Amino acid sequence: MTPDYAHARELMVEQQVRPWDVLDPRVIDVLATVPRERFVPTPYLGAAYADVALPLAHGEYMFKPVIAGRALEALRPMDTDDVLEIGTGSGYVTACLAKLAREVTTIDRHADFVDAAYGRLEQLGIANTRFEVADALTWSTDRRFDAICVNAAVDTIPSQFVTMLKPGGRMFIVRGHAPAMEAVLVRNENGASRIESLFETDIPYLVGAAPVPVFQF
Repeated sequence: MTPDYAHARELMVEQQVRPWDVLDPRVIDVLATVPRERFVPTPYLGAAYADVALPLAHGEYMFKPVIAGRALEALRPMDTDDVLEIGTGSGYVTACLAKLAREVTTIDRHADFVDAAYGRLEQLGIANTRFEVADALTWSTDRRFDAICVNAAVDTIPSQFVTMLKPGGRMFIVRGHAPAMEAVLVRNENGASRIESLFETDIPYLVGAAPVPVFQF
């Protein structure tokens, strides 16, 4: 029997996402319409709308639906916004951002992730996205963005990420040490950063951004 993904998507929104204070109507509409099952690896299709992080290749993971929802709720991209996504992964968050924003630039160090995500968005008719294969910690651009979504954790927030924000721009990022990391919203206010704590979570680190091991003698 073919799974009823539309019903599963409705339950995800009503039972997982809304109770986690994701209430913006545009964000809810995107989560209720973007087919998450199109982005999930085949072995995990049965868990496409479950409240779990799903494994991808290279030791990476898809955000749980609630974390994807909270990231979108915090950023609230407008249809005039240019958005940078760090960590394309499966392309699910990319698709959600692209439905909300004017344009999305998404980068990932894994070329196979970028190629697969490009194909998925193309199949869904989403064309306002630029894809690049790059290491976020060494990638540079002269562009500045209204919003940045970082889909991995960092020990400390890289200063170069903040400098890529336009004045008034905002960034969703998770920082700190497992198992009690802190998701925050960073705002660029007249060149100064203001950080708003959102919630505690525990997600994999961005490659190169994990804490330096402390050796005990």
